Amino acid sequence: MGMRLYGLEYQRTQVSPPFGIRFGTVEGRAQFHFVGRGPVFLRGPGDTLHPLNAGDAVLLPRGGEHALVSDPELRCNRAADFQSKPLCRDVSEIVACSNASGRVSDMLVFSGCMEFDLGSMHPLVALMPDVMRVNTLLKRYPEILPILDAMERETKEDRAGFAGILARLADVVSAFIVRAWVECGCGGSSGWVAALRDPRLGRVIAALHRDPGRNWTVAELAARMGSSRSVFADRFHTVTGMTPVRYLTELRMRLAAQWIGREGLPIETAAQRLGYGSQAAFSRAFKRIIGRPPGAMRTVTPRSAGPIVTDEEASARAREIR
Repeated sequence: MGMRLYGLEYQRTQVSPPFGIRFGTVEGRAQFHFVGRGPVFLRGPGDTLHPLNAGDAVLLPRGGEHALVSDPELRCNRAADFQSKPLCRDVSEIVACSNASGRVSDMLVFSGCMEFDLGSMHPLVALMPDVMRVNTLLKRYPEILPILDAMERETKEDRAGFAGILARLADVVSAFIVRAWVECGCGGSSGWVAALRDPRLGRVIAALHRDPGRNWTVAELAARMGSSRSVFADRFHTVTGMTPVRYLTELRMRLAAQWIGREGLPIETAAQRLGYGSQAAFSRAFKRIIGRPPGAMRTVTPRSAGPIVTDEEASARAREIR
């Protein structure tokens, strides 16, 4: 699965207890928190409570209303209500301590607002837990430990370039959390992973991803799987939950949204690249899948999408840190 992660904005927050900070992440964006100094409680969607200590990291893949509190019973103020100052591009800081230099008991958290681009596998986001904790992965993925150690050091110290380094490490940890969830079977709930792990069906999906602009027919795809059209169509729908035509259309439109919104590709060029002879037909398909016309994508492009972290890059960066 090709995964790309876009960090949009980050914030280091240091506050003295008692405190309650409410976050309201924009729909469709993930929220990441790393605790440099704790303890702190995460009050997640549905008022679920998660105790966090120093070195803990959590990802809320769908964002939503949540809070960081020193006591579960405390009322919260919005994060936007606190005065902040910029540290570098896309990274700001909130300091609301009784002691300006920071006491050992102060909470220190580094947070990030992010967007995932999972291409045609975007439905996986809806299957993810509301809160994904990194400490559940440490036995299986010990390579995350040095990254967390580095984050804890950088969060506490005002060394040269620490804000930018923290932002990149947050991207890597978030990518690890998502990849680990996929590799562990997506909680046993996703037919998408079954499709990727089925060698015969996997060949078909790989072909669609390699050449999404080709005018594929069901007969061609069935031949690649080595089965009849009816057997192929039934197997494909059982595993992915959609027809091959729908799958291909979703793949094309997810790619088009990225090309147009983030890379500035002209709509006509995107349509041609994806096999549409008519821009009008492309626009209709785009709006049906994405929910807005392709021209509107330019107005919702993130203010400044940070560096992209792929799952391959995450592994490489982990090796460098070690």
